[in-house]
Amino acid sequence: RLGIEVYSTETPGVGGRIRQTPEDFIVEEILTDGTMAKVDVSKVEEPGGLRGWGRHLLCIMVKRNRDTLITVRRIAEELNINWRMIHVAGIKDARALTAQFITISTVKPELIPKLKVEGAIIRPLRFLDEAISQRSLFGNHFHITIRSIKLKPEAVRERINRTIQGLGKYGGLPNYFGHQRFGTVRPITHLIGSSIVKGDYETAVSLFLSYRGGSEDPATEEARYLAGIGEYRKALKLLPRHLSYEREVLRYLVKYPRDHLGALMRLPVELRRLMVQAYQSYLYNRFLSRRMREDVPLNKAQVGDYVVELDGCGLPTERSVKASSGELQEINGEIAEHRRGVAIPLIGFRQGPSSGIQGEIEREILESEEVKPEDFNIKDMRDASAPGGLRPVLAQVMDFKVYRISEDSLNPGRLMVELDFTLHRGVYGTILLREVMKPMDLVGSGF
Repeated sequence: RLGIEVYSTETPGVGGRIRQTPEDFIVEEILTDGTMAKVDVSKVEEPGGLRGWGRHLLCIMVKRNRDTLITVRRIAEELNINWRMIHVAGIKDARALTAQFITISTVKPELIPKLKVEGAIIRPLRFLDEAISQRSLFGNHFHITIRSIKLKPEAVRERINRTIQGLGKYGGLPNYFGHQRFGTVRPITHLIGSSIVKGDYETAVSLFLSYRGGSEDPATEEARYLAGIGEYRKALKLLPRHLSYEREVLRYLVKYPRDHLGALMRLPVELRRLMVQAYQSYLYNRFLSRRMREDVPLNKAQVGDYVVELDGCGLPTERSVKASSGELQEINGEIAEHRRGVAIPLIGFRQGPSSGIQGEIEREILESEEVKPEDFNIKDMRDASAPGGLRPVLAQVMDFKVYRISEDSLNPGRLMVELDFTLHRGVYGTILLREVMKPMDLVGSGF
């Protein structure tokens, strides 16, 4: 239901589960200049020796089991500044131990080590003249532990190696948007986004408040049920305080029970934008799955495909063309040299479908979804409108290593394997783990 429907490798998986503890899923950001944010901040210098100049203070933020946006807001509250003065290069998985870069505008560096934010440590690095953004990011280094594996050590190593070799023959990893893009406990972010794009704000609010994933505590499940039947005041009393976004929407609905658009507008613009973008991501995943199912190559352009130029780091640039028959041989030569890559649209009000075979796939899926590119220009919610863009269909797996295979201390009689690898920005580690593990039950396997 997330559009992730096809495997690129036919090798058997190792099974097991991820994220039994946050330390099983470690993610560390890497900037384009090679600087890495490490989860061990003990080696970060004291504020007195900061280098650089500018009004933006670059910091490392290490968080454990915490949402990026909520953590940023807590930092802003502690510093008594507007949260919009804090910028991130990327949003990191909540169910993990992560180290990422943030910039904070016009703040004294000596205040940073004194911050008390639950589940997070922040350390200043240096001053910059510009705030950090996604363009500052090269990618992410992953150290992943897969636990509860029922195979013998040699079988684990052999299956993993065969899968990685299979990805190499395929041209890389299919560049799906990962499971966390759509919500972890309740994978419905794209469904809310779809309702917003189609102007069905009542359904969007209902999904946000009352959808029950089955893994929340009884009080939360009961509160969601009450919200679903319009008992907003009772739901608000039951709902735990950490669900601050839901509580904000409920408080509004207690006063204005019929104003669903107004209730949605109580959410931060970043969250509403994420919902709309999650729907774009879902459509992209469906486009990619269908291309793979119909055996249309990912590492060779077809007539009508979008093709993006890649920079010296292998990252996509904004330069793109639509492949024509006369240019096809030259384009595919550059794809083989990793100077270009086939791309699929993120449908938006400025980005329409491909042409050719891929265009037919996309138009058919858009018709089944009853959505058009212009619908992403949301008249009632301009700040969440989505122009769209292009995303490469393949991602390269860098520096992959089976770090260690050992007895699983948390699951006696089972094995665990530790993996190290690096992926470009925007590429999801869980998509590689899905190929390696071939999980039968995504939720039970920690996805």
